[in-house]
Parts: sequence; structure tokens; C-alpha cells
Amino acid sequence: MALLTHLLACVFGTGSWVAINGLWVELPLLVSVLPEQWDLPSYITIIIQMANVGPLFITLMHRFRPGLLKEVAVIYVIVSVGVMACLLLAFLWNYTSPIAGRPHSTAFLLLTFFLALVDCTSSVTFLPFMMQLQPQYLTTFFIGEGLSGLIPALIALGQGSGVSSCANVTRVVNVTIGNETVESTVFQLETRYLPANFSTLLFFLLMTVMMLACLLAFFFLTRQPKVWELSQQQLFPSNIILNSFDQLPDEGADSQLSGGCPCPKDAKGPGDILPEKVSYPLPKLTFIYLLIAWVSSLTNGVLPSVQSYSCLPYGNTAYHLVATLSSMANPLACIVAMVLPNRSLALLGTLTMAGTGFGAYNMAIAVMSPCPLLQQSQWGDAII
Repeated sequence: MALLTHLLACVFGTGSWVAINGLWVELPLLVSVLPEQWDLPSYITIIIQMANVGPLFITLMHRFRPGLLKEVAVIYVIVSVGVMACLLLAFLWNYTSPIAGRPHSTAFLLLTFFLALVDCTSSVTFLPFMMQLQPQYLTTFFIGEGLSGLIPALIALGQGSGVSSCANVTRVVNVTIGNETVESTVFQLETRYLPANFSTLLFFLLMTVMMLACLLAFFFLTRQPKVWELSQQQLFPSNIILNSFDQLPDEGADSQLSGGCPCPKDAKGPGDILPEKVSYPLPKLTFIYLLIAWVSSLTNGVLPSVQSYSCLPYGNTAYHLVATLSSMANPLACIVAMVLPNRSLALLGTLTMAGTGFGAYNMAIAVMSPCPLLQQSQWGDAII
């Protein structure tokens, strides 16, 4: 039963961000077809930020109308919306209609909003639901959440979307010399886009299957016996937070968690390990929040919106690999963080500076687009 619950928790976690991650890795194929072309990543970035009205609404409801929204019912609704949006996207992704005299991918952009609404809202609904299960299943859920980026990336690699090659083409042209027309043979290189191994329709249908699997996993999770034990005493000594919490000294036993959770003085039994008060002075806390704001703005807003300008000048193959490998970075980073947990602010600052340097290079290349540095060099492709 425990193994089955772990499996269900993992599949449930994959549905958290699989739809939006699927859109990002499919972009190399979409930008060459949809009318927004290179501007498409910017549209998607804005739409995803607009979809944050979902978690904002959930948070405000919990604040001002506590108990009115039930996590289980909300999850059923948002995952069902995700299934329907993915299914409709498979058939309507290339539908266009004129807006202000210009064609736009109205169906794609509208359905992208609903997919983003589902994924953004999952951040404030999936985790509270998982906290009602025994703590060992939370780790499995996070593994599934990492797979929500890895699986679409692997599918896109198998699809080979947007890959191009150069071919020698012989053309016969008519050249007029004086009153005579002479046929001349011209040899030139031409870019040919290799057909994808399977269509965008099938790709979005596979995303639909993953969202449907998430819905079914959630259905069976709510019916698993003997796992619905909400216990604060179980959560504290669990492996998930053992790296962040430890026993309190006697004089700190009456302190509270930074989140405001009271820690009882008279805790008894195997669950009486009290959480260490995780507190920072105001300058360090400000530093942490500034890092979060800066890194989130780069990874969720600035860099994805200009990805087509920074990558496409190096060819569709480079863009395809960038989009797919970027989705693999998050689960790989999560694995590193699980194996080597570290709370050093110096390390966080160093990583942020390194990431900022990489981001600055990407922005510089985007500014120089469509003629960036090392455009005709394999080093340029490798660096980007």
C-alpha cells in the first residue's frame, strides 16, 4: 500500500507544471508556424504572469473566508480544466483570427492562459493537500514535480522539433545579356527544416494523457486508507525537514516557527522533537528576499521572454536543445539540493552572481540579434 501511495504521489506531482513546461519545450516548432513568431515567448511570459490571479484568489479566500474553499474540490476543478485545455490545444493550437488587422494565435494564447492558471494555482493547492498525508510521501511528490519538466523535455528531444540542416541546391536561372536570354546553373546552400518525428497534435495529446494521469492519481490518493493522518508531531522529525530543523534548547522551547506555528512545551513521545527557530536578522532576511525576487524575475520573466532572440540566430537545432535542456535543469538542481543541502548565504550569493553573468550574456546576445557574436561558429552554438 505504501509503494502504491508513493507512485500515486509521484504521478500527482508531475501534473503540477507539466503543461507549461510542455509549451516551453515545444516553442522551437511553434515559433516557425504561429504568426507571433519570435515574439511568442514574450506573449507566453506575460500570460503566465497574468495567471497568477489564481493563487492570489486562493490566498485571499483562505485569508478572509477560511474554510470556504476545500482543497480537494479546488484540485479536482483545476486539474480537470488542465485536461480539457490540453485536449483543446492539441486540435486548436494553430487556429488564428485577426485582431487589429493582424493575425494572432487566439486559441493558443487563450488556452495557454488556462494552462498557466492551472499550474500557478497548483502551487497553493497541491502542497497543502500533500501535507495531509504522512510526511514521507512529500519527498515523492517533489520528485514528481521535478519530472514535470524532465518528461516533456525528453518527449521533445524524441520529437526533434525545429531541427534544420543545410543542403546544396542546384537552380537553373535565366540571365538576360543584351537581347539574348541564357540559362545559367547556380549552386547555393539552402536551409531545410527536418520534419518532426511526430506532430504537435500528438505532443499535446501526450500532455493531455499526463494531466489525466495526474487527475486519476489524485482521485485514488483521496481514497487511500491509513494515510490521512494530519500530525504536526509527525511532520517535525520527518526526513523532509530534518535538514532544516533540529531540537530546540530548553530556553527556546516556547518559541515559534518563523511561519507562526506554536511549539508546545509539553511535547511527549517519539514526536516531541521540536523545530529549531529559523530566524535571520533583518539585513540577511532582506538579502534572501532580494535574491528570490531577482532570480525569479530572470528565470520566470526576463530570460524566457527573449529566448527566441538569444537562441534562434544560432539555428533551430541550438534553440531546440536550449529549450529542452533548460527544462531538465530544474529537476537536476532539485536532486543536487536533496543530496547536498546547504543554507550558506555566501553560496547563494555566489550562485546568484554566476546566474546573473549567464543571464547578462543571454541578454547581450538578444540585443545583438539577429547578428550576435560567434554566429557562424560552433563555439557560439555551444556557449548559448
